[in-house]
Amino acid sequence: MTTIIRGGTVVNADRAFRADVLCYGDKIVAVGENLDAPASARVIDATGQYVMPGGIDTHTHMNLPFMGTVTADDFFTGTAAGLAGGTTTIMDFVIPAPKQNLIEAYQQWREWSAMSAGDYTFHVAITWWDDTVHRDMGILVRDHGVNSFKHFMAYKNAIMADDETLVKSFRRSLELGAIPTVHAENGELVYQLQQDLLKKGLTGPSSHPLSRPPAVEAEAANRAIAIANVLNTPVYIVHVSCAESLDAITRARSNGQRVYGEALAGHLVIDDSVYQSDDLEFAAGHVMSPPFRSKHHQKALWNGLQSGNLHTTATDHCTFCAEQKAAGKDDFTKIPNGCGGVEDRMSVVWDAGVNTGVLTPSEFVRVTSTNAAQIFNIYPRKGVIAVGADADIVVWDPEGTRTISARTQFAKGGFNVFEGRTVKGIPSTTLAAGVVVFHRGELMAVAGAGRHIDRPAFNQGA
Repeated sequence: MTTIIRGGTVVNADRAFRADVLCYGDKIVAVGENLDAPASARVIDATGQYVMPGGIDTHTHMNLPFMGTVTADDFFTGTAAGLAGGTTTIMDFVIPAPKQNLIEAYQQWREWSAMSAGDYTFHVAITWWDDTVHRDMGILVRDHGVNSFKHFMAYKNAIMADDETLVKSFRRSLELGAIPTVHAENGELVYQLQQDLLKKGLTGPSSHPLSRPPAVEAEAANRAIAIANVLNTPVYIVHVSCAESLDAITRARSNGQRVYGEALAGHLVIDDSVYQSDDLEFAAGHVMSPPFRSKHHQKALWNGLQSGNLHTTATDHCTFCAEQKAAGKDDFTKIPNGCGGVEDRMSVVWDAGVNTGVLTPSEFVRVTSTNAAQIFNIYPRKGVIAVGADADIVVWDPEGTRTISARTQFAKGGFNVFEGRTVKGIPSTTLAAGVVVFHRGELMAVAGAGRHIDRPAFNQGA
């Protein structure tokens, strides 16, 4: 199938220029003005619009078994929703249970992900340690295209990695040419603060942010960065939500350390007032970790993206319906942690970032696609409009508007943290592997069409 996108402005991370884009099969085969195309080619008119690489969401959880339940979005509905929003690749997480074999867990997630409508790849969490974990990390890198390992510094008595595990896994990652990533919250402090609040009878969702103040995130971020510095390994901090964590990243980078930071679309635009709502269902719907912060922290995160000390934008897409969230109606620690957003990230970041002058269109591409592809070693296959790249493309209408609502979203869960927000700047067409999968409101996602994307080790060939 040949498709040509005519008359648009191509926007890459380094520049913007007028050009047609010709796709054959799943690849971009030509980029230039006034390109010739076969008479049989599908023509997409991009006049007055931007043509950008499809978004890469570096942080999603589809079909995740968590806190006694399973997320509402599986790999089909979640990736399909992403395609509707211009995200063509997700980076999800294999999370082994404590003592579970890593390869066994990985194979389970690959079975679940076979129904994906868009491309996908995995970080693998290290939730425990022994010699088999050391061995299996090597197998995952060598045979299964994994080059990043996740470490939860939170969730005591469940999946929390202690310092011994962090040190051993970071060192092993360096040997393998993989990058460690961390969820930075001091799990012991969170646990103790939770118990203190419950003893005081403060059992509602408003206690959630009180149990996870910025200081517990900052402590863990500083500790992870210090460990990485001693071991001379890079490190990627997921869902940075507060100024103090950003300060730690900025300071380390100024000293020459390879530290990367990720910001969530929700943390950029939603503040902690949501937890004070008298509507407990609404407040519980916003329970995620780290929690939403005050506006002071939002400003810091935007500064981080603008300055280049935060590198990617993600969603931590992890949807639960009201009935699932109600498990914590009498104890906030039992509310399944997670919110959606894979469908809305691109428009929210454009509207709040580009439309306000905080980001240029090229900087938008950088933080929604290109940096992710480069950090996780799938560039230039992903993250750029160029000959030879995958034909994952979003045609972006900067004048188009949409009011976000759970009633009209493609994602499941029945709740949207961006509810009622009208965004200016939306995808008019999304191509995934050269196939039109979304066009002017119509979603044409196909279960199983998504491909697993292998990510080579960073020292491959060395």
